[in-house]
Amino acid sequence: MIDTGTILVIAGVLLGAISVAAGLVWVERRFLAFLQDRLGPNRVGPFGIFQMVADIIKLFMKEDWVPPFSDRAVFTIAPAFVVASVFMSFAVIPFAPAIQVSDLNVGLLFFLAMSSLGVYSIVLGGWASNNKYALLGALRGAAQMITYEVFMGVSLLGVVMMADSFSLHAIVEAQRDLWFCVPQFGGFAIFFLAGIAESRRLPFDLPEAESEIVAGYHTEFSGMKFGMFFLGEYLGITLISSMIVVLFFGGWLGPAFLPPVAWFMIKTSAFLLGFIVMRGSLPRPRYDQLMGYGWKVLLPLALLNLAVTGLVILARG
Repeated sequence: MIDTGTILVIAGVLLGAISVAAGLVWVERRFLAFLQDRLGPNRVGPFGIFQMVADIIKLFMKEDWVPPFSDRAVFTIAPAFVVASVFMSFAVIPFAPAIQVSDLNVGLLFFLAMSSLGVYSIVLGGWASNNKYALLGALRGAAQMITYEVFMGVSLLGVVMMADSFSLHAIVEAQRDLWFCVPQFGGFAIFFLAGIAESRRLPFDLPEAESEIVAGYHTEFSGMKFGMFFLGEYLGITLISSMIVVLFFGGWLGPAFLPPVAWFMIKTSAFLLGFIVMRGSLPRPRYDQLMGYGWKVLLPLALLNLAVTGLVILARG
């Protein structure tokens, strides 16, 4: 039986995640406009703040068209996978000492498992569209996400060894004396790069690559089906930013003049702005460069970080 407090936390996490994802649309457009010396949204409400509301209304009003040559059932269900997998991952994130849906003793493994399910949305959406550009994007996305999941998992083993737990709550508590971004800086850098690839954001947005393959796996999607892919992307970068804060930057820990959840939100917001800055400043690499960089550079570095961490822990007894 789920108690009332847990239900309130679940509702708060769901509404908070959706609100942050919707707000990021406006923040990203305004911040990119600032970086590129242009105005950005400035007509709908003060400073264009209601632009995200206008975008949501537009998605609801647009025709939800299903191509006659597609696999209708798979085409319809594919966008739900990416949103569902991200929402499930939020269940194990500790936003504050008492704000967490479920403190699993294998919370980190649960996050990795749920984030891996997102690849099904891309593959099924691209295949069911029966479109060559969508299929190319789906193949790129599958290879990219499966590849970078390897380095993402290996980069976190050093954190697990230092905290001696897979529980995200315990990992945060283990950082009271020193955040893991210092002793595990290599693991943090690898996890950050893998997180960009997992969320398919610039400069690693090769599954979409509008200048090469039109829009990739969601070329044929419209209306709220496209909106779910759009929502999944912004939920994904929010999830990755939250995990970086939990695993490497002390989670909710901070000076006592602010409540713990405020520190968590401030740290997460900083990384969300980092994602936006990268979109506005970095070029997209070639696909072979992306895959080669992963296997030839990140994998050896992740294994080296794991070996060095193990040696240091053994040396300390």
